[in-house]
Amino acid sequence: MNKYFSLLFFLLFFSVDSASARVFINSQQSPIKLRNDDSLFSLTQKYADISKSVLEQGKIRFEAGQFAEAANIWQQAAIDFERQGDKLNQAWSLSYLSLAYQNMGDWKKAEIAINDSLKLLQTSHQSANSAVLAVILNTQGSLSISTGKAEAALKSWQKAEKAYIAAGDKIGEIGSKINQSQALQAMGLYSRAKKLLLHTNEQLQQQQDLPLKFKALRSLGVAMQVIGDLKESEKILEDSLKISEKLGLTGESSEILFSLGNTKRSLEDIQAALDYYQQAADIATNPRVKVEALLNQLSLYVEKLQNEHAEALIPQVATELANLPPSRASIYARVNFAQNLLELAVKNSRKYQQAAEILATGIKQAENLGDLRAKAYALVQLGKLNSRSQQYDEALKWSQQALKISQEINATDISYQAAWQIGRIYKQLGDKEKASAAYKFSIENLKSLRSDLVAINSNVQFSFKESIEPVYREYVSLLLEESNPGEKKLKEARELIEALQLAELDNFFREACTDIKPENIEKIDKNAAVIYPIVLPDRLEVILSVPGNKSLSKYRVALPQVEVEETIKLMRQSLNPTFSNQERSQLSQKLYNWLIRPAEAELSRHDIKTLVFVLDGSLRNLPMAGLYDGKQYLIQKYNTALSPGLQLMRSQPNQGKNRRVIAAGLSEARQNFQPLPAVKSELMEITSTFPGTQLINDKFTNSKLKSAIKSIPFTILHLATHGQFSSKSADTFIVTWDGQINVKELDELLKIGIENESTPIELMVLSACQTAKGDNRAILGLAGFAVRSGARSTLATLWAVQDESTAKFMIEFYKQLSKPNISKAEALRNTQLAFLNDTNKDLQHPFYWTPFVLIGNWL
Repeated sequence: MNKYFSLLFFLLFFSVDSASARVFINSQQSPIKLRNDDSLFSLTQKYADISKSVLEQGKIRFEAGQFAEAANIWQQAAIDFERQGDKLNQAWSLSYLSLAYQNMGDWKKAEIAINDSLKLLQTSHQSANSAVLAVILNTQGSLSISTGKAEAALKSWQKAEKAYIAAGDKIGEIGSKINQSQALQAMGLYSRAKKLLLHTNEQLQQQQDLPLKFKALRSLGVAMQVIGDLKESEKILEDSLKISEKLGLTGESSEILFSLGNTKRSLEDIQAALDYYQQAADIATNPRVKVEALLNQLSLYVEKLQNEHAEALIPQVATELANLPPSRASIYARVNFAQNLLELAVKNSRKYQQAAEILATGIKQAENLGDLRAKAYALVQLGKLNSRSQQYDEALKWSQQALKISQEINATDISYQAAWQIGRIYKQLGDKEKASAAYKFSIENLKSLRSDLVAINSNVQFSFKESIEPVYREYVSLLLEESNPGEKKLKEARELIEALQLAELDNFFREACTDIKPENIEKIDKNAAVIYPIVLPDRLEVILSVPGNKSLSKYRVALPQVEVEETIKLMRQSLNPTFSNQERSQLSQKLYNWLIRPAEAELSRHDIKTLVFVLDGSLRNLPMAGLYDGKQYLIQKYNTALSPGLQLMRSQPNQGKNRRVIAAGLSEARQNFQPLPAVKSELMEITSTFPGTQLINDKFTNSKLKSAIKSIPFTILHLATHGQFSSKSADTFIVTWDGQINVKELDELLKIGIENESTPIELMVLSACQTAKGDNRAILGLAGFAVRSGARSTLATLWAVQDESTAKFMIEFYKQLSKPNISKAEALRNTQLAFLNDTNKDLQHPFYWTPFVLIGNWL
């Protein structure tokens, strides 16, 4: 279900002589389109007459969501200006025309229009060039970021900033910087994006122009929400609110309250979010803002199963919505409303009829506006409604119409949903062949959307768990439905499992992972087998890939997901020393029987020495080394390693020789984290085993670590410090003496060393980090660190172990690693076996040696 409305993203300023305007993308479950927010296309007095006559007509249509009509008007205006020989206004018109085409999804025409606009401006020598150029460059940047060209967008917005400076337009200059932060974020340059935004905030604090300051602060607060810095977003939006209230700008205050509600929602402060939405609705002077605030309230009530509050709000939403004039925004609001009604319809069939009527009106409005995108979006929802009420013929008809329209206008984000829905319907009708074709088409569209889906805060657009992940799981379930599905289907299912892992990481980082290249397991290690378990609603399926065996194999456990998840949860708990050994053994054997037992003969026949697990869902929270067959732990028979997927495998030759280490850590308490006194001896022993550099306590600062990475050759980075893995990238970090290093900042830090040295980072060790409590998907943060570091391998812990035992484990691991011709997986296994056989019986417990896991290349 659609999470909530947002006034976010691409804060594109169109301003001349400090008369400013912004265009936002209205981020909803599917269509991601530009929408006017302030006084769009404000012009200087020089162009006032033109604005009122021709360009103003287009503006009115544009703001009403009538993009096709706006395009026709601006196209005609461009032709008229060309006849008059007025190149400057022709360039204006073409820039606006490009913006209209972008909203229509016609990227080719949008590109032609903006290119023509820039060419015209180059031949014009009028004094207003800088101001006009800034507008055109902003439009060009919008087009570039919308089509996945973040670097080109950054360059356009950097040029726009210079043009605004030349025009003396301060708010345009600030807006350009905020835009640049969006491009940097899309490029994965998180640290630079954040630094730019914080610098912009410092500039704003010095501004005396209150109207300019509050508008820019509002934009900045929204941008900070996009990059995931929610606390800073909240603070900046509160500053903006104070200024708007001081100036008595009620309408603007309602917009800021709305954004504060969204930030509080992302912070999971539900009551505060509801309060802000209510305040925004109460004082809104813009009917659209009032409707969207009420809809966000409604969706929160539905999401949190507060059905009584939801039911009470429905009549008010319906009344306010009926009064909105037809536009794309009002159509999207109708779809949003219908989605929420559909969630409530389980216990009230009358809701189906109400939702159907709302959607029918929205579709009619879209037809009258000539808005094909909005029509396709509403048709998808109507198809979903009919499918829920088991009217499959109608559902198929609407979904196929939506697919046809979305393909014609290249709206891939709608196409994938329509195709997914068609697949579901055909599956219900028993036509597996057509269902499979539809699912496959949906996933191909999803893959092409990677950079678009992740460029926006996941909390305000696609809910990964609800709108993306199920497509993969349902298709895998369909492919593996038969007991012996055949090699072709097994290979496709394996590829889907890997693609799902990648999609999860994309969602985690809010940007597409790079350097994707499928690897052949036999080329990596002829003695390693890969095990792919996947948890489905009615069963657990496991695919086995063994080198030397030309075909894949699979086995299944026919148990409902609830039972599988409960067993995994209990197994994790049983690894705590307070649980009985008998209970732990029983649970561990059960999981061993599910995951390993059916493959034993195959593994033995091919002399397998290493098991690589591409784990799914909550299985990632379990240490595979601790699985027990009734006599032995898995680690007593095999090396073990984890992988986010072989497509992310870095398989450069092993750099066993000339290993050098940078060993950094904190033994003293910092930032409310407990001291780790054993870290001193840990780092000392490591740097005596391998040559390297120590950074301990006040030497372990962000800047000194950066300097060391830049100037000192190394192949191993050992970080003995507190940290946290979370399902949210913003909450995944390691602690330094003077701050934190976020997972999204890590690659920028390590990229310095990689660029300066031809030797890759062979191993990164995180010896005191742990998964966030109460976060079942926190292991994504560990995988995120592994991928983001660029290291071939990452060693980390699934939970916090005692300081002294961790130090002992790490010292033993490095001793093992120093032996000739030993792989990292073998070194880890030998260390775990040493603990298992330790004279200290406490250390023999799996709690102390199983949480250490190796991710990535195990060689």
